[in-house]
Amino acid sequence: MVSENNIDHGAGHSSHRRTASEVTRNSIQDWDVPGQTSPERYFFEGDISGSPTSSDFQGEPGSRRQTSSGFKHSGKQYGQRRPSNRDEFDGPHQLLDKPSPDTLASQDRELPHLPTNLFVQEQDEILSQVNERLSLCAFHFVAKYQFPIPLEADKRPVSTPADREWTEWVYLLKRLATKRRIPARVLYNGQIKQLVTVLENSMEMRHAAKHQSRPLKDDRNVLQLISAGIQVTKILKDASAMEFMDRLYVQTENLIQGRKNAQLMPSNRANPVLQSLGTK
Repeated sequence: MVSENNIDHGAGHSSHRRTASEVTRNSIQDWDVPGQTSPERYFFEGDISGSPTSSDFQGEPGSRRQTSSGFKHSGKQYGQRRPSNRDEFDGPHQLLDKPSPDTLASQDRELPHLPTNLFVQEQDEILSQVNERLSLCAFHFVAKYQFPIPLEADKRPVSTPADREWTEWVYLLKRLATKRRIPARVLYNGQIKQLVTVLENSMEMRHAAKHQSRPLKDDRNVLQLISAGIQVTKILKDASAMEFMDRLYVQTENLIQGRKNAQLMPSNRANPVLQSLGTK
């Protein structure tokens, strides 16, 4: 009877081990079922905005080792994970001395008035021309070198420059540049590193042209936006677009200067009524 019990116990124990092995194998196979995500995908598809540091892993269960009496800490302290909202400004830092009262007073004065000689309709027309010409420039650039345009369910396929707003063309070109799809040889002087900066400087163009409720821009700001467009056409090596933008800059500058001269003319000429009064 004793031997039979031993045999039964051994068989049961073996059956128990097989069951545990099968459970382990099945649990591993469960990751391969369609629609489920493997642990590796959880790791690689997570937040990859920065590389993990030793402090990020401090206090993880993996930092402990198992002994006969249970878990024992390794030499490092078992602390809490660093809060995700902390950054380098929460660590050691310095504060500059505040400016003197005279400096603060000079800074807090009312801002100087910048000349604004263009009417709102003139600004809208000028910035719309820049926006449309930049979109055409990007359209020709992408078509010339056969760069891929990802298809999106909520957007129509591109057949004309107007099918995408300028901000969308900027986003496409930036993605092509950061993914190294644009070779440096197709840009002016191979300035691949400057391309993203030049594109970002022109981002305000679309908002300036489309948002009618925006405040009136001063003359320098309008000329600055046109100049930003010139730099885009230059780095993309579009001679026709660059000539158009340069002519528009000169025309706008002449219009502003003519408006200034018209405002100065009455003050430079003697008032005939006052002259007649002075002779009496």
